Amino acid sequence: MLAAERREHLLGLLARQGKIVAKDVAAELGISEDSVRRDLRDLAAEGLCQRVYGGALPVSPAVVDYAARQSVAPEGKRRVASVAAALVRPGGTLILDGGTTALAVAHALPQDLACTVITHSPTIVAALLEHPQAELFLLGGRIFKHSAVACGAAAVEAAQNISADLCLLGVTGVHPEAGLTTADADEAAMKRALAARAADTYILASSEKIGTASRFRVLPWEKVSGLITDADPHNAVVEQLKALGVEILAAG
Repeated sequence: MLAAERREHLLGLLARQGKIVAKDVAAELGISEDSVRRDLRDLAAEGLCQRVYGGALPVSPAVVDYAARQSVAPEGKRRVASVAAALVRPGGTLILDGGTTALAVAHALPQDLACTVITHSPTIVAALLEHPQAELFLLGGRIFKHSAVACGAAAVEAAQNISADLCLLGVTGVHPEAGLTTADADEAAMKRALAARAADTYILASSEKIGTASRFRVLPWEKVSGLITDADPHNAVVEQLKALGVEILAAG
């Protein structure tokens, strides 16, 4: 089989099965695992898959820049945000992550809600300036422009001195095996620091992120209270997550 044919075969497997296991493909095609891994490296370099140990997973579409992500699945993000906003209780303290889905949550919060919002995102603070009863706390640090959030050692240290009832966290990939992932190591560390300071952490994930993966793991499933998504409840990946004991809050 020619290299171009192997490439199409691998992309077809990824689309149909949601993952590629290198040893299985090698056995099926009668080629070495090294050849399969080389093909996967080439596909990953083109942004067509996310390599993981033993094979590859679908790459998250949420790795484009912040401005471009605002046009990705806006209706799905609004549905997720509506469910997430309902979790915020009057008088409560919320840690709100950055990113476009979290921004949709900020817009979904009732204008007259009395609460405290802690965030490392200047865009979240700006969105809540017209909420007169919301106390706002902005954590500082190096600005990661991809998501318009503060990251790095200073931001993580600041996060260690807060506490909240609820944390709403965005990720770029949600997968039963790869877990909850994002594309930047510092951002992943910041998300872990925020989640560690809340009694409950819920993941915000519109349907295009379900079944995909990025490079850096954020949290294992046992560290979160649940997943808020507009994905079809009968989606195969959603069913796998339920089987793992993950609470799914449907936003369909």
